Amino acid sequence: MTSLIDPFSRRIDYLRLSVTDRCNLRCIYCMPPEGVPHLRHSDVLTYEEIVRFLRIAVQAGISKVRLTGGEPLVRKDLDHLIHEISTMRQDVDISLTTNGTLLAGQAEKFVAAGLKRVNVSIDSLDPARYREITRTGDLSDAMQGVEAALDAGLDPVKINVVVLRHLCEELDGFVDLIRRLPVHVRFIEYMSPCGTFDSSFYVSSQEIKRGLESYGPLISASQPPVGAGPARYFSLPGARGMMGFISPVSSHFCPECNRLRLTADGKMRPCLFSREEDDVREILRNNEEDEPVLEAIRQSLAKKPRDHGGFKAPSGRTMSQIGG
Repeated sequence: MTSLIDPFSRRIDYLRLSVTDRCNLRCIYCMPPEGVPHLRHSDVLTYEEIVRFLRIAVQAGISKVRLTGGEPLVRKDLDHLIHEISTMRQDVDISLTTNGTLLAGQAEKFVAAGLKRVNVSIDSLDPARYREITRTGDLSDAMQGVEAALDAGLDPVKINVVVLRHLCEELDGFVDLIRRLPVHVRFIEYMSPCGTFDSSFYVSSQEIKRGLESYGPLISASQPPVGAGPARYFSLPGARGMMGFISPVSSHFCPECNRLRLTADGKMRPCLFSREEDDVREILRNNEEDEPVLEAIRQSLAKKPRDHGGFKAPSGRTMSQIGG
């Protein structure tokens, strides 16, 4: 395995790979109520194309792969893709981000295929508010997914919470959750890749952290869970899980960024908030040689910006279309 180094001397070893732009929810910060136009099936990378791309990327230096969407579980036979990736190299770390609503029936086969850990997005533990945020979701489906992930042996199981203003009223529920279950709740500051940042939604990590201190001292975790990434973790007395904070607005982590993105239609993106895209789908479909694919990865890497630019420029696609 070689190394991928960007123009700012950051080692890039993490790929966020979207397998679909489709989602069974319509979260208010992710897409409009009517959803977004779907890609044609012919425009979406096949599993064979994804595996070929990953084989080249892993040889170039990618060692962490996170499967995303849209909602990745709406794509059939995802366990087959997980199995192909898991047998590629023993040291490739495979993870999954999902809204969890379809996970209960699939967690065991994902583990059998080689998945080790999962992030489940749940922005509220109040059923009515969860439905309001997701527009169509049922909280009980997501929580059944969390329980299934734990029962199947996925570890760690993380709960991703996009911090919206309502969260200040819901800290009791999330504290109770980490006291009951060995899950790690990660509070993620609200941001918008579409240039429509709504400051009325925004709550800083520091405000949430101050609210949590009323439940006991927050102790910086000496051993954060696997795949901690940019999150800063803390433990609470008596809790089985931890609290993590991801602060792309108040304390951005761009200097430590180690990731590239591949959209479901085969576009390489060097940053979530970048408009730069390099098309690898057509290269994969029109070249049998690996070098043109590797060159596309290098081109994307060369365009990786120093930072996200303060969320001022729209990225051109919704979060579900990019891959989160």
